[in-house]
Amino acid sequence: MKEFFLLAGVVGLYVFTAFTLVNAGEMGDGEALYMKNCKMCHKLKTDGMASSLETMARKYQNNSSGIVDFLNNPTGKGARMMKKFITGLSPQEKEAIASWMTAQGQGQGQDQAKTKENTAPAPVSGDTEACLGCHESVTPGIVEDWRTSRHAHTSPEMALKKPAVERRISFESIDRGLKSSAVGCYECHSLNPKLHSDNFEHNGYQINVVVSPNDCKTCHPVENRQYAQNIMSHAYGNLNNNPVYRDLVDSVNGIQSFKDMKTALTAPDAETDADSCFYCHGTLVKVKGMQTRDTVMGGMGFPVLSGWPNSGVGRLNPDGTMGSCTSCHTRHAFSIEMARKPATCSECHKGPDVPAYKVYEVSKHGNIYSSLNKKWDFNSVPWTVGRDFTAPTCATCHASLIVTGEGEIVAERSHQMSDRSAWRLFGIYAHAHPKSPDTTIIRNNAGLPLPTELTGEPATDYLIDASEQEKRRGNMQRICLTCHSDGWVKGQYARYENTINTTNQSTLTATKILLTAWDKGAAKGLAQNDSIFNEAIEKKWAEHWLFFANSTRFASAMAGADYGVFANGRWYSSKNIQEMLDWLEFKLESKSQEN
Repeated sequence: MKEFFLLAGVVGLYVFTAFTLVNAGEMGDGEALYMKNCKMCHKLKTDGMASSLETMARKYQNNSSGIVDFLNNPTGKGARMMKKFITGLSPQEKEAIASWMTAQGQGQGQDQAKTKENTAPAPVSGDTEACLGCHESVTPGIVEDWRTSRHAHTSPEMALKKPAVERRISFESIDRGLKSSAVGCYECHSLNPKLHSDNFEHNGYQINVVVSPNDCKTCHPVENRQYAQNIMSHAYGNLNNNPVYRDLVDSVNGIQSFKDMKTALTAPDAETDADSCFYCHGTLVKVKGMQTRDTVMGGMGFPVLSGWPNSGVGRLNPDGTMGSCTSCHTRHAFSIEMARKPATCSECHKGPDVPAYKVYEVSKHGNIYSSLNKKWDFNSVPWTVGRDFTAPTCATCHASLIVTGEGEIVAERSHQMSDRSAWRLFGIYAHAHPKSPDTTIIRNNAGLPLPTELTGEPATDYLIDASEQEKRRGNMQRICLTCHSDGWVKGQYARYENTINTTNQSTLTATKILLTAWDKGAAKGLAQNDSIFNEAIEKKWAEHWLFFANSTRFASAMAGADYGVFANGRWYSSKNIQEMLDWLEFKLESKSQEN
């Protein structure tokens, strides 16, 4: 056994250990005694000032008497310090420690044997083999993509045998027919046929075109339940069914015409919406009918879908569910590595309205990622900070199961995303997160479906309270503290929350200019039942909070400060306010001359 070599601090270590009390009844005597008397220096998995439990268990596998001998007669540089820890142990307690330690070594051997057993791929079902027989020729890219996936080599039964912390599934029981085969074409595209309006007969099988979160729930029920609480799952409705935001969509996607010195707006068609905002927010996918297509196997009938193709986060599926797991776990590899890499999030978070990816690129974390990520392990579950990765990605902060080198859980896996965030940065004003992922239920005092008044006061009945904010703040800060000191983290949060305050003040100034324009008749607004996004000053107001304030807040939150100054942040906020005021003065002067 590697012997202690750090002799300084003996008294401090001794006092610390003396007060590290463990309930032996909960753990078992050997484990509890080890945790109390040994773990201070002999970490569970990481070699440091002394060998780890993992190292010692391998060395003394099936040799508990060797450990007892060493406990009775410690030798080497650290012998004197070690005696201080074990002086009070009885022979029976030493035997208990030794027995437990050697059992860990046996467990490692068993785990290694199990790993070797599990390297044999799971069998592919006959039904999926039938799919592959045709699709290897018809859609070879899909087939080869799936063959690289974990699904192609692992059965649910095999996945369930892993230690709980290493599992990528969360079911407790599963249909016997799905249990022992690889997760293939048929296993996913045949589930819940009575719920799917897109189900159709295909070469003797009943197949669904769209695989929904409710289908993925078969193996991932916890993740499905969490995602249902994610504001992303409601992204379609939160945009389309909120009249204020729907008005914004129409002003962006609609077609303008010009006649008699006036412009007129024609509402956008569904294809334009699907190619714009709803690419990320998700579309409404409906079955319009059936169509016969010529194939290599002759004429075959297929459903015709509207709103398709789409993999937006809030997609409304033909089985009535919301969301798309493939937004992040792209089919047909469904890779956790892809989901953990920032490029995946960049599809919808590039800006300028939600510039998270662009900010990340210029942040210190993004710099470390771009320089060193080839050395990282993006497939490991759980994800070990410092070992598998050395700087956070989007998934580190918002989703992944994070552990220390000792296996201590820092953050549980979450598909809710918002449960580590105290603030919702996106919006006219930054505000506490909504209680419900369905934000269409929110009404401010003016009756608008907004989480704040136009003048910034929060609609508190619909938002999480201060105690929940503090809980979520703590969830995030625990991740930060795995690499940073308490002072660093608190200092960063102080700047970030100050930025929330200053950007809200800046937006209020822009809003007061707009309200004055409405009040003085320089523009038409809510009182005239007119769009609030169709005049120049209104578009500049929307830019202020949608682009400039959001960019500044994201830059502060993610330590990409330069982006929040000149790229799309503070400079443009100050410039925009002046331009709004100049526009208002010009319009009022012009109106005065007309009168």
